[in-house]
Amino acid sequence: MQNRDKLYIDGAWVASTGTGTIDVINSTTEEVMGTIPEGTAEDVDKAAKAAKAAFESWSQTSVEERGKYLQRITEGLSARTMDIANVVAQEVGMPLNLSMLIQAGLPTMTFGSMQGILDSFPFEEQVGSSLVVREPAGVVGCITPWNYPLHQIAAKVAPALAAGCTVVLKPSEVAPLNAFILAEIIDEVGLPAGVFNLVTGTGPVVGEAIASHPDVDMISFTGSTRAGRRVSELAAATVKKVSLELGGKSPNIILEDANFEQAVTDGVGKAFLNSGQTCSALTRMIVPRSKLAEVEDIAVKAAETYTPGDPMGGDARIGPLVSAAQRERVRGYIQKGVEEGAKLLTGGAEAPDGLEKGFFVRPTVFSDVRNDMTIAQEEIFGPVLSIIPVDSEEEAVAVANDTMYGLAGGVWSGDAEKAKAIARQLRTGQVEVNGGAFNPLAPFGGYKQSGSGRELGKFGLEEFLETKSLQL
Repeated sequence: MQNRDKLYIDGAWVASTGTGTIDVINSTTEEVMGTIPEGTAEDVDKAAKAAKAAFESWSQTSVEERGKYLQRITEGLSARTMDIANVVAQEVGMPLNLSMLIQAGLPTMTFGSMQGILDSFPFEEQVGSSLVVREPAGVVGCITPWNYPLHQIAAKVAPALAAGCTVVLKPSEVAPLNAFILAEIIDEVGLPAGVFNLVTGTGPVVGEAIASHPDVDMISFTGSTRAGRRVSELAAATVKKVSLELGGKSPNIILEDANFEQAVTDGVGKAFLNSGQTCSALTRMIVPRSKLAEVEDIAVKAAETYTPGDPMGGDARIGPLVSAAQRERVRGYIQKGVEEGAKLLTGGAEAPDGLEKGFFVRPTVFSDVRNDMTIAQEEIFGPVLSIIPVDSEEEAVAVANDTMYGLAGGVWSGDAEKAKAIARQLRTGQVEVNGGAFNPLAPFGGYKQSGSGRELGKFGLEEFLETKSLQL
């Protein structure tokens, strides 16, 4: 049991002004694995005031000094890789070997990349008779989700600190224990008091207090599109800068000349990563109707290798979902797919055999999906793939773009130039071409209702800067 009874505010571990606690549930055993303070608006007020007071000096520190702190945090994260991987595997359900690489590895990489980015970033440039300078945006409220909990925290906190901003962080109350590890590391490296503050609690209390607090200059939010709209409404009252990374329903176009064995197998994996709890998951596989039978055979064969099981050991390739609520939501979508006439190839709404305990869902593949079906339009956030047959490349692009989202996508073709040409037609922030790997230095973010702004690399740093002209 990890019972966390303090918040981290103004460089110290302090009790919440409230008395409530929130249970953290192990997604595999369904048992309580820890507790956290149920923070209050008063806690947020203290944290925001501390961050505002600290901003004056932190914003004036040199790039070199900020880089040294970030490097020390990177080393601290690296030293605690196993702790982080274990905690997130239990909280979220990602198998431990993947949790080591992704849930612990990416945050370390993000903090580690910042020093190099700072060294080469153009904070000043001459434009005619003006000196244009880039300055920190101020106090940043970071509100983060549960699916890649520490990665999403790092994607905000690392560039915010690098830019010279101070931070008030609210991690998801569903998977918050990893955030305490980061706070411990930050405390150990001696980051000045008030530069980083951690307040745990619920969205309607702590999240809304951060989004509406007058001392918070900017909000960086990752979560559902619905919650993003609410954050934007609250932030608008004080005209805060807002960066949003929201939902997705990402298309994966496989063209007639693609290597179908490779493309379909890869596509199933991209839909099922982290039990499908990935905002950029490629959940709509758009394929030539003439190849549908071949696609179905390959997809079923690939999906059935994703054996559900305990993420902490054994040969499980896919763990549970994060919560009972999430399990019910995903099962509801699977039932909806059947009701609306999609062809269920494998999986289904029943619990996987022998896994009645734990928030498990069968890896599921539907075919003959129409793009107007619920399972093709709404973000399911579970291991559910929709195969959509089309009759032309033009129709494939039209179907791909026929969604309110625009976060990610994929294109497969035997002709790399053709794949890139199709990729350019997708209204989405990121496209994998022939299975191109995720690049943690490339910009990540969405078009349309998938959000605004970009994270990661130098593009992520730019989000936390304001631009000033000195007319000389």
